[in-house]
Amino acid sequence: MVRTRTIWATAALMTATLGVAAIPAQAAPAAATRAATACPTGWGSIAKTYSAGTMAPVRNARSGQHACHDRLVIDVPGAAAAELGYSVRYVDRLYQDGSGRYIPVAGGAILEVRVSAPAYDPETGTPTYPARIAQPLPGVDITGYRTFRDTRYAGSFEGETQIGLGVRARLPFRVQQLDGRLVIDVAHSWTATR
Repeated sequence: MVRTRTIWATAALMTATLGVAAIPAQAAPAAATRAATACPTGWGSIAKTYSAGTMAPVRNARSGQHACHDRLVIDVPGAAAAELGYSVRYVDRLYQDGSGRYIPVAGGAILEVRVSAPAYDPETGTPTYPARIAQPLPGVDITGYRTFRDTRYAGSFEGETQIGLGVRARLPFRVQQLDGRLVIDVAHSWTATR
């Protein structure tokens, strides 16, 4: 009788242990679903502008990949956030300011990025950003990005620097002004999660 109770007690303990061990395995998919990245929505794809200007010149451009978007940063050291004027909008084709020259940009859609800052020293006219007209942005490698497809420098004319950003499709974007830089984020999709 004692042996039977021991066997039953052991069996009950094993069943309880296996049942408890199985709970985290069953809960794991739900936890993974909750851990999915929630992406911001509501950026939209209409033109975004801010009227201001700075004499601080553009010095660099760089890019980055994030869970929900690809990012382009235009560095304008010395410019306060409130001084960084911009116009960012989707265009059918990119044309260089001043000359009207057509600049091809690869991708399903083209964002024209205008920063109200020169890419040259205003006193000497010496270039401060080593880009060449109609060429990809120097130092910006977007290979393997989910949204970005191409970058093209369109020049700097009358204190405004113009860039073409080729993206996969017409997707929502936002523009952020920070001290010393302008940030353009283009979402990977229109949905709220990645």
